[in-house]
Amino acid sequence: MTDRIVPHFHNNPGVAVIEVGAKEFMCVGATPPFDHPHVFLDMGGDNEIICPYCSTLYRLDAALAAHAARPSECALPDMEEA
Repeated sequence: MTDRIVPHFHNNPGVAVIEVGAKEFMCVGATPPFDHPHVFLDMGGDNEIICPYCSTLYRLDAALAAHAARPSECALPDMEEA
């Protein structure tokens, strides 16, 4: 995972499901300062995963780019300089 930036997603809108284009990513809950611990999630062989902190259901949509989400506002910008 060190060879690429890990996508980060949040659920400020409070939606039940966020579709993402990556099987490995970070959930931050909400945007800072209201975020929860940034949790690395890996869907493995599945196409869905639930965040253990905020209970957001993430579902893979392979048609989306790795850093993209639906709804689109749930994707955090690349964190290369963070």
